[in-house]
Amino acid sequence: MILQFNYEELTALKAGARSFLGRDEESDSRVLAPPAERVRVEALLPRLEGDVSVPTLAELRAVRSAVDAIVECLRVEMESVVVATHAADEQAVAAYFDFAHALTVAHRLDEMASEMEAMIELVTGEPSTSATSRSFHFPD
Repeated sequence: MILQFNYEELTALKAGARSFLGRDEESDSRVLAPPAERVRVEALLPRLEGDVSVPTLAELRAVRSAVDAIVECLRVEMESVVVATHAADEQAVAAYFDFAHALTVAHRLDEMASEMEAMIELVTGEPSTSATSRSFHFPD
């Protein structure tokens, strides 16, 4: 399956991933992340150049975990900027839009996961398992 992004979503996810990883020198927030989340975000960042192919449910779940970490990081940044400035401040509005675009991607990933789980159940006659989430491939 193909996970499609628009320009704003890609920009928000890249900025959020860099901030999450502590690479964004313009951001004051540094997230001490669990190693697994950090690895997933590091793996996702180079893929954020366009649409992303997600061939298995297990891979989609890894992408979802990375996006969840990015969304949470952007939420914290947005709240910090709003409190430090003003809700209508330009930085606060920009932080809100970054958060909202990433949150939209997270929601789309939830929908894709539900579709993949339903397809696995339809084809195998059983709910997806750890094994089928890794072995059942979805075409692009």
